[in-house]
Amino acid sequence: MAKQKLTLSNATDTGHIHVGKGLNSAALGVVGSTVIGLASTAPLYSLAATLGYVILAVGAQAPVVFIVACIPMVFAALAYQELNREMPDCGTAFVWGAKAFGPIIGWIGGWAVAVSAVMVLANVGEISGQYFWLLLGNEEFASNRTIVVTTAVVFIALMTFISTVGVQIGEKMQMILMVVQIGAMVAFAIAAVVHAVSGSNPDSVAFDWAWFDITQITEYGGFIEAVLLALFIYWGWDTCLALNEETKNPRTVPGRAALLSIAVLIVLYVGVTVAAMMFAGMGDSGTGLTVEENLDDVFSVLSGALFGPWGWFLILAVMVSAASSTQTTILPTARGTLSMAVYRALPAKFALLHPKFKTPWFSTTVMGIAAIAYYVVMSIVSQDILADSLLSMGLAIALYYTIVCFACVWYYRDTLRDSARNLWMRGIFPTLGGLMLGYAFVQSAIDMIDPEYGYTVFFGIGGVFVIGIGALALGLVVMGLWALNKDAKPYFRGESLNRDTPVLVPDEG
Repeated sequence: MAKQKLTLSNATDTGHIHVGKGLNSAALGVVGSTVIGLASTAPLYSLAATLGYVILAVGAQAPVVFIVACIPMVFAALAYQELNREMPDCGTAFVWGAKAFGPIIGWIGGWAVAVSAVMVLANVGEISGQYFWLLLGNEEFASNRTIVVTTAVVFIALMTFISTVGVQIGEKMQMILMVVQIGAMVAFAIAAVVHAVSGSNPDSVAFDWAWFDITQITEYGGFIEAVLLALFIYWGWDTCLALNEETKNPRTVPGRAALLSIAVLIVLYVGVTVAAMMFAGMGDSGTGLTVEENLDDVFSVLSGALFGPWGWFLILAVMVSAASSTQTTILPTARGTLSMAVYRALPAKFALLHPKFKTPWFSTTVMGIAAIAYYVVMSIVSQDILADSLLSMGLAIALYYTIVCFACVWYYRDTLRDSARNLWMRGIFPTLGGLMLGYAFVQSAIDMIDPEYGYTVFFGIGGVFVIGIGALALGLVVMGLWALNKDAKPYFRGESLNRDTPVLVPDEG
């Protein structure tokens, strides 16, 4: 049985038996957990790469779109928090999906987490590699594919090693990197407002409260497009929950850290968006945020105008944003596959822990190798396919968030009438979150079918759709193959993990 691979110790002071997977418990507090959650979203780079496209879709209503987009994320975070109170397992979507809906849905949830991680690692790895050379002022190397890919591979390998050494070292590093990121965003916002007010830029516009008036959005299609774009730049806060077994008070701290991460992101995204709009304007000429050349990274484009010779600091911050996200993306996925192995949903090797660092070294290494292999192969085959795979990752994200939201409602269905709190926190809010994120999945998939969506087309269908749905469908194949193995029988028969399976984690941090 899987339990034989776990570490058990009597806790006579509390009268409970503390059970764990061998991870380094109580390594993170609220601050550390929140920092890692923030780092996973790569806030500076995410906003820089999204802002221009959101403004293209809804114009001056961009700030209110970022507020609207966070609503389903808050509902999802509440679902995570409620499930984590009773089942603080690092398997998160996998464990909770299996306990609520059975082994197949649970496995798909775990696979979706892994798919989204591999795809985003390719993206942030490339940004790290490219901006490393831009920071050094070597534009020739920054535009050389071989050099950029090689540098990105080194970054991913380095972050894989740091993730293996332990979350505490990663936490300290992330603290420093997050100070750089948030410092750069705050400095950008202040400089942008000062320049806008001083009138130094002819394209600047005055602040207008109408930017927060959602009724001024008249085109529904543009609004949905903008919300879907904005929705996924909040992704990453759930890393807090995947590290729950290494957190002090694992039943409460991770959920609080997740909600705190989202709150900080709302302030940063809305505040910096307003400042950027005031300084650069929203036109398609000059410094305007919808100038085609500015769309992929508005901050680096504006860095010279705002900071002059100190513009390199913003380039450094973008690189830091991508590099820190590389490490914090590896962490939760490795712990997810660790949990899957413990419950027999994956081969036992994925449950191996480093004897000194108490980290899932095998899962972490496999994740790093998979990300590197995927990135290198896609880079060799076609940059267009690589770009479309990155656009498609939103499908996997929306899918596993939706699974968690509905898992919360279904798992707690018998308790919803016990109190008003249970009704709202375990029922209404998670249901709304599941419906919104489920709609995001379906609408995104419909949009991606269009051959004009993205850069590739397969059999007359948009390549983004083919890659996104294909990656999820591949999970069904992998699951089917593993199900044929005799070691997998306890999981797929619902024996090693079901609604009544004891929580295999410590009770206290």
